[in-house]
Amino acid sequence: MRALVVTDGRVEVAVRPDPEPGPGEVLVRIQGAGLNRADLAQRAGRYPAPPGSPPDIPGLEFAGEVVAQGPAAAQEHPGNESPAIGSRVFGVVGGGAHAELLAVPVGQCAVVPERLDLVTAGAVPEVFLTAHDALVTICAAQPGETMFVPAIGSGVGTAALQLAKALGLTTVGSARTADKLDRSRELGLDHGLLAPRELEPVEFATQLTDVAGPIDVALDLVGGAYLTAEVRAAAVHGRIVQIGNLAGARAEVEIGQIMVKRLRIQGTVLRPRSVDEKAAATAAFVRDVVPMLAAGRVEPVVAGVVPLGDAHDAYELLAADEVFGKVVLDCR
Repeated sequence: MRALVVTDGRVEVAVRPDPEPGPGEVLVRIQGAGLNRADLAQRAGRYPAPPGSPPDIPGLEFAGEVVAQGPAAAQEHPGNESPAIGSRVFGVVGGGAHAELLAVPVGQCAVVPERLDLVTAGAVPEVFLTAHDALVTICAAQPGETMFVPAIGSGVGTAALQLAKALGLTTVGSARTADKLDRSRELGLDHGLLAPRELEPVEFATQLTDVAGPIDVALDLVGGAYLTAEVRAAAVHGRIVQIGNLAGARAEVEIGQIMVKRLRIQGTVLRPRSVDEKAAATAAFVRDVVPMLAAGRVEPVVAGVVPLGDAHDAYELLAADEVFGKVVLDCR
């Protein structure tokens, strides 16, 4: 098979042996595979693949067709269908999805709604699972609450925005360009804030509460001073989920605010979770999000589709931080 391989800080297409599905796995011929910030970090040597994943083939999400089953792969997983040969499936993995073929546990596969083509579907799993897990499973967000997401025009940001609107939340987001805020409003953003490159957290927290009131739920994709601002802007019993740290791996927070407001701050990441944990997150995604996708209530936001052979261009496109939504590799 052709696969994208990380070598000395760059990515290039190489020929690798076809993977074979093990017990409880299926072999998927990939058509679409989303590109994520974690792939950029792996290319730079800062985010090695977890045990059990290919060490040098990036790619955390896939969409394609089941072409073979491993031993016991036909057994049912709770909350998920066992994909037969020929099934159209998508899901998340620890790595290896930027390739033509992928062996993946049955529990990490969800059936793709018929209305989605498989290349576009490659933009769905990582961002919608991440957003749903944070918003629903961790935060138990309720209708009428207010959610804030920095980097609202990112893949996870656009997914969280759509899910929050579908669940009846008021949505607040920030971005560094007016264009991204305008496009987010088309997806249902209620309040948008332009974010400066050098964020002053006290001032930004005041801007947040001035436009939307106290924040019940924050899905923090960037970290740094944003966490400081979110603690100050949080409502009593607010919940903050730390998903990324692009703006900095350290933050100063007011402990007294956390105590008085009885805040809950929790970190999350999908990639290193166990097979069972990924299966549980996938089952919740199948339960809540796949029906929304099937009905057109939420949609993948695709900034561009790039052939696997031109993957270097796709990586540079994402690294430029100018895209709205997801970049997808066409692995056909």
